[in-house]
Amino acid sequence: VSCVNALSAWLEVEVRRNGKIYRQRFERGIAVSPLEIIGNTHGRGTKVTFFPDPSIFTCHGFQWDILATRLRELAFLNRGVRIAFTDIDSGREETFLFEGGIVEFVAYLNKNKTPSHPNVIYLEGTREAVVCEIAMQYTDAYNENEHSYCNNINTIEGGTHLSGFRSALTRTVNKYTADKNLSKASDEPMSGDDIREGLTV
Repeated sequence: VSCVNALSAWLEVEVRRNGKIYRQRFERGIAVSPLEIIGNTHGRGTKVTFFPDPSIFTCHGFQWDILATRLRELAFLNRGVRIAFTDIDSGREETFLFEGGIVEFVAYLNKNKTPSHPNVIYLEGTREAVVCEIAMQYTDAYNENEHSYCNNINTIEGGTHLSGFRSALTRTVNKYTADKNLSKASDEPMSGDDIREGLTV
């Protein structure tokens, strides 16, 4: 929101929590009103309303498909969070809510593929207050389909979290095949590329 605020002619934020409704207005990144309590509520949530600064942006419209894709992605990444998207001019509306989180995300990405196993594999763990979630499913595709995120940001170029996942998956599969005598002792271990073929994660 700090980036949106800095790039907006004006921005208003309304927060519902602790039984109160709080509001504050900013113009070009500067607060022009104090944080004020404007009412009571039983609900919770945040509403941000803004207008892009025309001195920065030459485009004066939003593209539905780009925003809908990103909002859908955020709803997958934050299971149970409902995101309502409305274009006031056209009346077009869409609501995103995925109780299954990234498990549903993988199923969505695989909707036009044939899964090799029926259920999406899901793993979750926490270490030193860092939460990690992994959802994956193999398909009949030849390519891997990897999507990695850190704090809801798509890390398109990967990072240590993605390389760590790849290494762990390769090591785990090779150890399993060796422990279960699924490969000959003379066989080379499978490469990461071989193991990730057809994987959506």
